[in-house]
Amino acid sequence: MLTNCTRKVGSQLRRFQSTLVIAEHNNEVLSAQTQSAITAAKQLGGDISVLIAGTKCGPASEALVKAEGLSKVLVAENEAFKGSTAESLTNLILSAQKQFNYTHIVAGASAFGKALLPRVAAKLDVSPVSDVIAIKSPDTFVRTIYAGNAIQTLTAKDAIKVLSVRGTSFAPAALEGGSASSEVIAADGCATDLTVFVSQELSKSDRPELASAKVVVSGGRGLKSGDNFKLLYDLADKLNAAVGASRAAVDAGYVPNDLQVGQTGKIVAPDLYIAVGISGAIQHLAGMKDSKTIVAINKDAEAPIFQVADFGLVADLFKVVPELTQKL
Repeated sequence: MLTNCTRKVGSQLRRFQSTLVIAEHNNEVLSAQTQSAITAAKQLGGDISVLIAGTKCGPASEALVKAEGLSKVLVAENEAFKGSTAESLTNLILSAQKQFNYTHIVAGASAFGKALLPRVAAKLDVSPVSDVIAIKSPDTFVRTIYAGNAIQTLTAKDAIKVLSVRGTSFAPAALEGGSASSEVIAADGCATDLTVFVSQELSKSDRPELASAKVVVSGGRGLKSGDNFKLLYDLADKLNAAVGASRAAVDAGYVPNDLQVGQTGKIVAPDLYIAVGISGAIQHLAGMKDSKTIVAINKDAEAPIFQVADFGLVADLFKVVPELTQKL
């Protein structure tokens, strides 16, 4: 039973809390993962600051200051942050932490966050809490373990909580209604020779981005070749959907790994997920089973994918997918 004294202490603790959200962006546009991380930070309570580091990140930082609920946006521009390497960003985060004494450091559970936060936590000598799907209190979190087959509730005892939050579990915060202050912070000493950013090649597509698409059509090893993925591309075009793939399809060389959905790929939770020729390995299910509606097409009636599917069709995909595309 909570006494008035207990409530008062809890309220005071929340008042002294402060959270630093690490922004993921391409200098021009913020990642939806960042907006979800802001939503999670609001549930923690206390002041919220966002750190955005890049080379010419003015447009992305201008969008951030409009987000409701933020008190401050910390901006660092330096060539050291080209490519957003974990090594250079860690030095910047440690510097900001030393200056402002945040109680929580939060980022999205994307490839960016998964590379960065363990390094930050190690430097701070704390245990990171990964893949958070719910926040019960400022020190108690819910996360998935064992490839999503179990849910764990844990209490973090460290003075500084380092969290990666799953974007599909927190609605993206709207970038409007706020008026946060913007503050430039020094990037001295952030350059490192541990890692050198060389270049990157970004795939371009007229289809929606996989991690944030409302409809996803994914293919597995049952498609037998990369050429047969054209069946899915045609279907996706009719549905204005993104195209994904299982790890088996990626490992077989059918499609590039940026299409991979699963525990070691992208986590998606669209309104509609169509799994074509995917057996349903645990690794894949961990990345898509939170989808609102799951449709499975597979000729094997015993495939595990049917255990999580809302609608299942036992049929030859090479016959039914073209027919479905034609009827749409």
